[in-house]
Order: sequence, then structure tokens, then C-alpha cells
Amino acid sequence: MNKRIYLNDNWRFLKSFKKEMCEINYDESNLDIVRLPHANVEIPYNYFDENSYEMISGYRKKLHIDELWKDKNMLLTFEGIAHVAKVYINNILVSTHKCGYTAFTINISPYVDFGCENILTVEVNSKEDLNIPPFGNVIDYLTYGGIYREAYLDIKEKYYIEDVFVVSENVLEEKKKIKTEIKIKNYKEKIFIRQSLIKENKVITLNEEEIKDKMSAYEFEVDNIDLWDIDNPNLYYLCTQLIYDEKVIDEKNTRFGFREVRFENDGFYLNGRKVKIRGLNRHQAYPYVGYAMPKSPQIKDAEILKNELKLNAVRTSHYPQSQHFIDRCDEIGLLVFTEMPGWQHIGDDEWKKVALKNIEEMVLQYRNHPSIIIWGVRINESPDDNNFYKEANEVSHKFDYSRATGGVRCIKNSTLFEDVYTYNDFIHDGKTHGLDPKKDVTSNMKAPYMVTEYNGHMFPTKSFDSGEHVAEHALRHTKVLNSLYEHEDIIGGFGWCMFDYNTHKDFGSGDRICYHGVMDMFRNEKLASTIYKCQQDEEPVLEISASMDIGEHPASLRGDVYAYSNMDFIRLYKNNEFIKEYNTKDTLFKYLDHGPILIDDLVGNNLETKEGYSKEKSDDIKKILSASCKYGPNHLPTEILTLAGKLMVEENISMDEIIGLYNRYIGNWGDKITTYRFEGIKDDKVVKVVEKKPGISVNLKVDVDKNDLIEENTYDVASIRIKAVDENGNLLRFYQEPLLLEVEGNIELIGPKLLPLRGGMSGTYIKTVGKQGEGTLKIHSDRCETIIINFKIL
Repeated sequence: MNKRIYLNDNWRFLKSFKKEMCEINYDESNLDIVRLPHANVEIPYNYFDENSYEMISGYRKKLHIDELWKDKNMLLTFEGIAHVAKVYINNILVSTHKCGYTAFTINISPYVDFGCENILTVEVNSKEDLNIPPFGNVIDYLTYGGIYREAYLDIKEKYYIEDVFVVSENVLEEKKKIKTEIKIKNYKEKIFIRQSLIKENKVITLNEEEIKDKMSAYEFEVDNIDLWDIDNPNLYYLCTQLIYDEKVIDEKNTRFGFREVRFENDGFYLNGRKVKIRGLNRHQAYPYVGYAMPKSPQIKDAEILKNELKLNAVRTSHYPQSQHFIDRCDEIGLLVFTEMPGWQHIGDDEWKKVALKNIEEMVLQYRNHPSIIIWGVRINESPDDNNFYKEANEVSHKFDYSRATGGVRCIKNSTLFEDVYTYNDFIHDGKTHGLDPKKDVTSNMKAPYMVTEYNGHMFPTKSFDSGEHVAEHALRHTKVLNSLYEHEDIIGGFGWCMFDYNTHKDFGSGDRICYHGVMDMFRNEKLASTIYKCQQDEEPVLEISASMDIGEHPASLRGDVYAYSNMDFIRLYKNNEFIKEYNTKDTLFKYLDHGPILIDDLVGNNLETKEGYSKEKSDDIKKILSASCKYGPNHLPTEILTLAGKLMVEENISMDEIIGLYNRYIGNWGDKITTYRFEGIKDDKVVKVVEKKPGISVNLKVDVDKNDLIEENTYDVASIRIKAVDENGNLLRFYQEPLLLEVEGNIELIGPKLLPLRGGMSGTYIKTVGKQGEGTLKIHSDRCETIIINFKIL
């Protein structure tokens, strides 16, 4: 028998655990009925008591154990419980697990009664005073609470496959090599193993032989294999069958990929090809429910990173994350840096013992994922602790000899036990260079070197910040990314971070949000996300860093305007009059494939055709106008003042005349409406157009990731992102009006029904309620037509 039963429905929950909950006759009438994944408390979007989830809560479930399972092994697995879980069967404590970020499995066979209902109870300690990682000091993220990932029960025979580890080698040769390590529970003689390699409908039998011990290792050669890569993430299954008395008594299908990963001192190599790692850091948190989201939102985040932001990597800061998320990274070719739980603090010996166990669990549970290229085996941004980190590195290599290790630090010339020197570089402050050279960070020039965080707290940016602030945020990401590509010996980098997230009072903006993301908490894009989206040629990108409304800017000084694009050329028109064509190769950010272009001319040849100036005079005047737009008349650079003086003396052009030209061609005061049209040219075709002018209408743009919801192993969730845009599709960042959400049918909202727009953007989530059928979400607004979204629940 090999059967899995999901245990995600019909749990009873109490915020304050009572030992009586473990008893068979406990009165459940005062308990809430919940489904997994579950947050022990839902929190507001911001401004809340961050201690609200710190509790010792209780979960209770009746579990019918069939008489037919008497001679079987019953393996109960929880994928994630925050943070110390005590599991009881029929009032007997059977397991205690100390990690909120890894799974654990219990063989409950010795504790159950057969042919009747048993009582499964979980005591969940979500307090932050626990002597386990990441606790012990302040933490720059909320840690939440509850049974926030799925649970299931596997029914196995007496003899079963406990673990399979697959490693591919020699993948660049015609004959590829597979090495497998198989662990059998309750080994006995005359048990055989059969292994097969499967891709789609093609099956290759690798072996069938008697097992010699509970731990067995095998090696095979195969050919005609497609490699796993970021562009073509080919996946295979290793089917391992346990055979006894000519019957298959257990089977385990392990998904993996053939790929070669190498970290060298000059870069990162995937299948022999040098690849610059370009990624962002990701927390596994969502508005309202924290960590507690099922499969669909998890895989959506991976798709956003790869398909929307066009990245090739993600760091799972600062802990192992959902298997659903990593599975999707495998499927779409997104490289993963995953790491042990922790944030800056190293505890006592007992704390360290738990931390080392966390590493062991992380490696054993995630080591077959081809997307994972490196293990983080150092507490994020912690000081050196040579004995501890020497052992941490050894633990990782003990359970996975095939992968490199790294340890994220914020100190230079730190002791290195890991294979890769990984470092958080926050040197850039808007004026300084983007990244420190490798030689300034570590004297070990033979070690591979990677940047694991940049920007972030150096320039928090809200979606509703001023235009200058939002533009500066994007420019800072641009400068660091450009520096990353400049340094050949920096393997790659992970920006901080993918999206804004809830945090403790010691961090963030006082409202319990860290506004460090290139997206908001609902995964709506800020301008800074665009520089990442530009670094590819498959989909056209064109964004302008300013609204072009001078009244938005202090002293009406528009400053530098950039076009973020992957086009060949950008044509600018003002009121349908051609101004200039920009060649995107002229970007100031020469190390990027597609750096932003400075829009430095809003006048064109109007000074020649309409004002009668020579080209030479026109060019000089445009320099003065452009500088005035950036610095203002009282802060012009010396060279501009010199040029203005020359024109006034030699060409008899007065200051009043220059001011008049500024008002006509830069300030545009008195015009009915000034329209700027930017056309993106690719392969001699206009493929993208952005039109900027004062908007006169408000429209809601709603992105729904899925309309068909599937009640499978638990509830399903649809992610909805909402933007207010004008008639030309431009985001209305200062439109903050509320929306009223209304649901009908077999769905419900996650979060409030009255929803403000923040920076012209918002979002919500729809979840199923255990019933098939239909559901409807209506989004009401005083200024816009009601949006109606229909869902099918299958």
C-alpha cells in the first residue's frame, strides 16, 4: 500500500492551547473550524500590534484510522508550523519540532487505535522568545504563527522507501551519469529495488537488483538527455520501486534535472556557460495572512520573478520556503539560493544545536530541486563564529556533496568556511559607486564572490511617494545593477527586495511595513522594477520616469527624465511634433544590455524653425534650458552660467528672452494641454507607445491570475492586482480613493471588503470555501464602472 491522505480540512482551532484539547471527549463547540494553510490571526495591512500572533495556540482534528492499516506505517507530515510544534495522538506527546520553516514527519503507528477515531492535537508556540532561530534579538520581518503549510498522512507497508537522493554528473559529455542514494526503512533480505528514468512517456529502466543494506548507492550512464537550464528547464523523474515477493510494495517518484553548476572566482557557470546571476530577495509573506497561503500564490510569485520581472534567480530570505514555490522554480528555470533560518543573532549552545538541525532538514528536504544552486549555511548578517560555521558548512556537505555553500555576511574580510563568499553590499547611497570591488570585500581572491543584498533600507520607497523619490529609487537600482555587470568577478547579485513586507516596530516606516520592494505587498510594480524587466529582448518595455507634470516637482524643476526601455530607438513627440530620436545604445549605463536613456531635449529644432536661431545658438540655448529644468535658475553650474553670459554679451540674447523660451518650450505655461508621446522602435517598427499628458478620466485596471479555482488538496486562492489608470494607461499614483469589494457564491475574501488605493494601486485575494460551483467578485468605485469578475470552482 502506498496511499496519501491530505489532512487540510476540518481542523478545530483555539488561540489559547488547553491540554484538555487532547482528550477524546473534549467539547469542540467553542473552537473555530479552519482549513490549512492557516494563520493563527489575520492582521491588518498596516498599523497593528505586531505581538498579536505571539501565542500558544491549539489545533485539533479527528482522524479515523482504518483496521486495514494495522500492519502498516502511518507517516504524518506537516510542511510548516510556526515555530515550535508539539504533536499529540490520543493525549500522548509523540513529537516536538523546533523550526517554523522546515517540514517534519512522525510515524504515528505505535500511538493510534484502529477502527475508530483518534484525536490529533497540535500545540503551536508562535512566540518570539523561543531559544531557536531566528529568535533571540530583533528581526526585520514578522515571523507569524499557525500551521501555515499543508499536512498529510502517508500509509506505507512495513518496508518502504524513506529517502531518495539523485545527483547528475558528466552532463556535458555524451554519456551522462546518474548517482542515486536510497534509504530503506526496516530493511530485510530478498527485497529488490527497481529504478527507472522517466520523461513524459519515455521510460528507461536503469536497474532491478536485490538491496544489500538499508542504505544503497547506485550509478548509471544514460544518453540522449536534455539538460535543465534557465531557458529550457527540462525535468525528469526517477521512479524508485521497492519489490518484495514479486510485488511492488512502495514507489517514490523523484523529480530532478541534469545540470552542471560551478562557482568559480571569475563567475558562475551553468552547463559550462557563464551566467550573471540577476535576482531579488523574497519573503514568503502576504497581506493579512502572513505565511499562510496555499499553492497558487506561491507559484505565482515564482512566475512574477521569472516572467514579469525577467530575473533568473531568487534568494529565499531568510529561511527555506514553500515546496510549491521551489517546485515552480524548477519548472520555469529560476535559480534559487536558499538558506537556513536566522537574522543577525547567534544564540547559545542549545540554540546552535537547533540551527544545525535546521540545516540538516533543509538540505535533506530540498536537495533534489535542480533550481537550488547553493545552500546558505550562515545566519544572515551575523558575526563570525568559527566553530559554529565550520560545523554548519560540514553538515551541509555531509548531506549534499553536490552543491556549493555560501554564508550571507555584512562584514568585510570575514572568515570563510563556505565555498562562496556571499556579502550584503549597501555601499551605494545615490552618489557613491554602485558596488565595492571584490578585492575591497575579501582578500581571498580565489574564492567565488556574490552580492546577496543591495539597496533596500538605503532608500525605502512607497508607491505613493513623490515623483522624485520614486524615480531616484529606480535610478539607484539601475546604478547598482550596472555596477554588478561591470565587475566580471562578481558572480551576480540579489536586490533587496521583491516586494514590501510587514515588519517589527524597529524597522520599516512606523506602520509595520518595510517599503524596500520593487513591488508593493500585492505585487504591483513600482518604477524600480522596470530596470529588471528591461534586461531581455522577448517582450517590449518602455516606461518614463516622470509624469511630465512640472507642478509635481519642487520649484517646478522636472529634473532628469529617463526612458526605461529595451527598444533600439525612442522617438519623442510633443503635441504631435517630432522632437528627437534617441538611440538606446547611448545610455549612460554602458554595462547593461538595456540601460535607461536620459531624455535631455524637449525642444527639438523649434528654436531654429520658430525662433530663427542658428543651429549653434539653438544648441547652446537648449543646454541652458535643460540645465535650468534640472537645477533651477539660481543653482546653475558654472559652465552653464559662462555659456549664458557668452550668449548675452556676444549674441545680444537677454535673460528675459531665455526665460521666455523656457516658459514656452519647457514650462509650457498657458498651453491647453501638453502631450508627450514616446514611441519605442524595435527592428524599424513601433512596438510600444507611452503618452504622457494630464489625465481626465479614472479607470480601473484589474489583473486576475486565474478564474478557474480548484478545490484539490485544500482551498485555492486567486490573486487580484488593481491599478487606477488614466485614459492612456498611465498609473494615477495620487488617486487614493476606496474600493468596495463584494463577493457572491462559493468564494470569500481574504482581507477587508473596503479597500483603499495606495499609490493608485491595491489588491485582494479570493479563496474557495470547500464547495464546487461559481463565484463572483464585484469591485465598486465612486468614479469607475463596477468591475465584475467571475470564477469557476472545480
